[in-house]
Amino acid sequence: MARDPLDALTDPLGELTAPDPAPGRGPRRVAGTHPLVWVPATAVAVAMLVPAVYLVVAAADLPPERIRAIVTDPATLALTGRTLGLAAAVTFTSLLVGVPIAWLTTRSDLPARRFFAIATALPLVIPTYVGAYALVAAFARGGLIESWFGVLPPSPYGFWGAYVALTLFTFPYVLLTVQAALRGIDPSLEEASRSLGHGPLATFLRVTLPQLRVGAAAGGLLVTLYVLSDFGAVSILRYSTFTRALYLQYRSAFDRAPAAVLGLLLVALTIVFLVLEARTARDRGGQFRTTGPARPAPTIPLGPWRWPALGLCSLVVLLGLVTPVAVIGFWLVRGLAAGETATLALGAAGRSLTAAALGALAAVLAALPIAIWSARSPSRTARLVERASFTGYALPGIVVALALIFVGIRAVPSLYQTLAMLVFAYVVLFLPQAVGSVRASLLQVAPNVEAAARLLGSTRMTVLWRVTLPLARRGAIAGGALVFLTVLKELPATLLLAPTGFDTLATRVWSATAEAFYTRAALPALLLILLGSVPLAFAMIRERREVDQLS
Repeated sequence: MARDPLDALTDPLGELTAPDPAPGRGPRRVAGTHPLVWVPATAVAVAMLVPAVYLVVAAADLPPERIRAIVTDPATLALTGRTLGLAAAVTFTSLLVGVPIAWLTTRSDLPARRFFAIATALPLVIPTYVGAYALVAAFARGGLIESWFGVLPPSPYGFWGAYVALTLFTFPYVLLTVQAALRGIDPSLEEASRSLGHGPLATFLRVTLPQLRVGAAAGGLLVTLYVLSDFGAVSILRYSTFTRALYLQYRSAFDRAPAAVLGLLLVALTIVFLVLEARTARDRGGQFRTTGPARPAPTIPLGPWRWPALGLCSLVVLLGLVTPVAVIGFWLVRGLAAGETATLALGAAGRSLTAAALGALAAVLAALPIAIWSARSPSRTARLVERASFTGYALPGIVVALALIFVGIRAVPSLYQTLAMLVFAYVVLFLPQAVGSVRASLLQVAPNVEAAARLLGSTRMTVLWRVTLPLARRGAIAGGALVFLTVLKELPATLLLAPTGFDTLATRVWSATAEAFYTRAALPALLLILLGSVPLAFAMIRERREVDQLS
């Protein structure tokens, strides 16, 4: 099959080929990957491996017998059981809540459907440790319920408190991924089922639900990974999982090599779930065609189920959004009336914004060469470098923080507890968000644009500066914004690596709640919610408008 000459051109920053001037001959290679791309990309990928490699090195300091004893210790096995039990319970409930609400807000005639499509997703902007703080501030001794009603409610601490907090504020991961999957399903399959006499429930269970398995599995994976890596909620609610045990081991033990072993066990659990989800996506990916409907799906009337469905969505919004904000608002008003000053919280907000801005900028700069090389070069080396840069995706924040503490103390003590080390931790944890956004923006533009610039006489450096980087700008802005918002909420890495006196909104909420100073935690918690909710609501409103325009 004949090819357009420009189609044979790869970006000048990758492997460039150009038509040979001699007639009757094919294209020839004229240049390789530019060092300004592959050198920094490789350096970034190697740097991203530092925490994982150092965990292995630190654990290797222990004799094999000691490692075996730590792994098989009954306390470790119990810790594994508690962690997996909590992850399973939260993930199952998130699927049980998220999938029906996604269908209701996408396909049904639910009253105020557009409002609930946004409102049911907004609990995602509440960090789980803020949700845990709201739970403790309401149910603990001296909390809101005892203050108002004079009765002591059930204790929020332990498994059930952690289960409720994590479920309420992570189920939107399932909700959002399943909503996206529903918008891509061809409605003719469901219409065919209805024409054969199947009712709405049977059609949903036998036709729609099987097509949502990949989206639900992706959302369930996000929930599971979040629970495995969560530190703030389980610490505030005093439920011992791997992350809390790692923190206590680091704080209380002189020999910290066992913490590295526990960290590797947590990483191994994370990798297992990543592999399982990848196999699910591969096994189910080709079973149904979900390339996007040619026309909008019809609205399904709920009939007598309309009001119970409205009650379900209202209850979720009440528990996951209204109640936490109301509890925080109560303690904020009470604190201000008692003379609590907002100056300290505003100072913490400034430091949070500074750390988030630096983390976002560093992540985008580190992501650019990796994304450009990956998007424009077909080489295996480029793919390997991209995958190496995603190492932080499998590393919980507390594991990265502990690994960098070991590195700082033993290898580069001058960087220990500095802002540079903290920003590096943010890059390790959140670089995939920036790489994915930049790479996606580059893949939307054919490499012919850059190749044409080369054919017109521009040097590779000129093409990089004047063509490729502007093409990546939209993805860089989106990725930077995502990293910015994620860094604002990051707790364990900030708690362990921040310079002395560099408290942020996240660390102020955690420390104030740990000391039962509910009024002092209220304003930082509210600021975190406000900073995260506006961008998410804006993005969802814009997405809804785009869907309406396509309709």
